[in-house]
Amino acid sequence: MLEIRDLRKRFAEKVALDGVGFAVRPGEMFGFVGANGAGKTTTMRIAMGVLRADSGETAWQGRPIGAAERRRFGYMPEERGLYQKMRVAEQIEYFGQLHGLTPAKARTATEALLERLTLTERRSDTVESLSLGNQQRVQLAVALVHDPEVLILDEPFSGLDPLAVDALAGVLQERCRGGVPVIFSSHQLELVERLCDAVGIVSAGRMVASGTVEELRAAESSTLKVVVRDAQPGWADGLPGRVTVSGDRHVLIAQGGDDQEILHRAVKAGHVEHFGVEHPSLTEIFKEAVA
Repeated sequence: MLEIRDLRKRFAEKVALDGVGFAVRPGEMFGFVGANGAGKTTTMRIAMGVLRADSGETAWQGRPIGAAERRRFGYMPEERGLYQKMRVAEQIEYFGQLHGLTPAKARTATEALLERLTLTERRSDTVESLSLGNQQRVQLAVALVHDPEVLILDEPFSGLDPLAVDALAGVLQERCRGGVPVIFSSHQLELVERLCDAVGIVSAGRMVASGTVEELRAAESSTLKVVVRDAQPGWADGLPGRVTVSGDRHVLIAQGGDDQEILHRAVKAGHVEHFGVEHPSLTEIFKEAVA
């Protein structure tokens, strides 16, 4: 398990992290979300040893993370760390050897990743000649070439088209199914909600929410949505909530109240097209948490 414990970091008068902590279990995909400057990148850089925390700990499998552990991690920084003049296959092999692979093993791993990430036809191209989506694929290959035990990815989906997003997401899901803990930051909350088992929300350097998506939803108030067609005006008078009318449809959004009474009134009023509980989206949870 990857553990981040009570990290604190200050840059001059700026408090970047104020007790950030969470855990990512083997085979779990963890979405780390927050506004720009909230502390996501600083946390990841501390985990990878790029920055040193003022206090707090990072641990892998119960032990403090040192240089030896980090060699077995896969890291994708927000500012892409690729050599622009280097050819794609040569670059992936090079990073594989930096992580301790023999030239032969680095070459074998590179060939497998070129095929998996549909980069085979680009193997001899320089990085600077690639589209943003293909550069992202190369950066992910560099993070994966040594078969890492942990993946830490800072904004891996930034600027990608839907096809590229699906391709990268598929590779990350494969690694999760193999037991690798994956943590990635993103501003794309719908994507985080779709992919992640658990989510951590950071605001101004502090963790304001953390847990599975279902746990975060359960902590927020759910609403009851009722759609009635051809309803009589005033059918919902006295019921909690608010009714809006669009054409021949009356839509009641209610919090609290007796759902059976609401259903009874709706059935008497007209044709009930929809009756169900609406859970808050991750975007709504995020807005509430950072407010």
